[in-house]
Amino acid sequence: MRSLRNMFVFSIPCLLLGSRAASAATCTSLTSLQLPDTTITLAQSYAAGDTVSGTTKAPVGLCRVAGTIKPGKSSNIHFEVWIPTDGSWNGNYQQIGNGGFAGSISLATIANGVSRGYATAGTDDGTSGPPAGAPSFIGNTDVLFDYGFRAIKVTTDDSKAVIQALTGNEPGRSYFVGCSDGGREALKEAQQYPEDFDGIIVGSPVNDQVGEFGSSYLYDMQATLAGPQTNGVPDAYIPSSKLGLLSAAALAKCAGKDGGLATDAFLSDPSQCIFDPGVVECRPGQDPATCLTRAQVDAARKIYFGPHNRRGELLFPGYEPGGESASGDWTTWITGSSPSSPGAQFTLGFGFGCDLMQGVTSCNYLAIDVDEQDRVARKTLQPILSSIDPDLRRFKRHGGKMIQYAGWADTAIAPQNGLNYYRKVHRTMGDVRNFYRVFMVPGMAHCSGGAGPNAFGNGGAASNGPVIDAQHDLLKALERWVERGVAPKRIIATHYLNNAAAQGVQFQRPLCPYPERGEYDGRGDPNSADSFRCVPHHDSFDTRNIGPQVAYEGDDEDDRD
Repeated sequence: MRSLRNMFVFSIPCLLLGSRAASAATCTSLTSLQLPDTTITLAQSYAAGDTVSGTTKAPVGLCRVAGTIKPGKSSNIHFEVWIPTDGSWNGNYQQIGNGGFAGSISLATIANGVSRGYATAGTDDGTSGPPAGAPSFIGNTDVLFDYGFRAIKVTTDDSKAVIQALTGNEPGRSYFVGCSDGGREALKEAQQYPEDFDGIIVGSPVNDQVGEFGSSYLYDMQATLAGPQTNGVPDAYIPSSKLGLLSAAALAKCAGKDGGLATDAFLSDPSQCIFDPGVVECRPGQDPATCLTRAQVDAARKIYFGPHNRRGELLFPGYEPGGESASGDWTTWITGSSPSSPGAQFTLGFGFGCDLMQGVTSCNYLAIDVDEQDRVARKTLQPILSSIDPDLRRFKRHGGKMIQYAGWADTAIAPQNGLNYYRKVHRTMGDVRNFYRVFMVPGMAHCSGGAGPNAFGNGGAASNGPVIDAQHDLLKALERWVERGVAPKRIIATHYLNNAAAQGVQFQRPLCPYPERGEYDGRGDPNSADSFRCVPHHDSFDTRNIGPQVAYEGDDEDDRD
């Protein structure tokens, strides 16, 4: 049996502790670097413009180091760290997160970090297999632990050791940047390894993975795919051709009443929109292409309401109205192209329900009991996979700063989930805005995309704003907070024409620290962020978020900082 040290990986690699004064190594010599449970498999230099892999090119001269780490007998964690070697290194470290069940390393995202001057690392979380993704968990608790928390920790320790071996210096500041599963990992870093990073960006976190991958996705798929069928098509299935009916009705009801414009193709704050899809239900004699059937309306109501257990407790929030037909929303995540090819929620939910919960690669997924699966998973998987601990005092004492964001039109992770966690932290610790702030993004889909302002340094190069500075860029805003003590009061987000930066800026809006929201002043250019001001808005009632979320229930601590 492995020791607790190897299971939880709390120690810093011995090399990092013992080689502070060691002379810098050459890139190719790093293949002989000795690190705990680690084999360096590649150490190669690239000139700026060289092809690294596929379409990914080296943005600067760099040293690329790759390796495998085996903290458990059956572990197989892959990691890479790229260090600028042309004088462009800013002296700092950045680690990127993953998505879904991981299984790969985004070299393009690493390249984006390096282009900004960072020594940048990433990992596949140990799930690249074979088999890759959720099937890799079957019969392998090592992989489960690696995906849950070990891979991000050993990647941090090994990458910092590699950087010191190559440069002779430890990184000055360390930043973690992740969205989706990367947001779960980001919160895991703050909660479990609070001294590893000085600044953390938490994008739309899957931190309540049991509630999301488990309960929410199963519930949504049952709502649209289960039940009676006509000519082999579930009566409740809502084809993508009808999603525009829901979006148009929601916008007609609420656009312009939430701080945005009446002409917006998105809602600025859909939490305040009281919307019933029954308004688009077919009337007698109506063309069925222009309306929803009763079964489809019922399915939409369920999706907005979210899954509750038999006691009426909220397992996971429902999805907000207004973005159903936007690119990257319901078609991508819920409806897919047909009932036989549904959205990504089916794939991820199937992996959770069959591979993770039952240990099989195939099962009758739609027949799983949502309530029972949630009850069991809260006991067995939540301690490993979820990052829901509201006590961030150790991270705060370390001096850490954290920015969280999510799109209001996110259909992968209900946006109220991240807010529910933030509210729990606030109840536990008191006012946390001196180290932890949340920015909600009008009309943005999952991590990026959608009809709203969605480019503010929230991912790869495609998500960069037209200016990369602390006013337009998440990471720059975080850097300024960490390194100069200036907390972000607003961040300007950009929507490019057709979501393509090459076509130019269409409009910009400010992102405001919750509970503030951007509101149009009624006078200025509606395409300019200067025509909007951040205004406190404390009404947290949302019909998609009824009742305390199970993951964040429990007595709040009386002792506060």
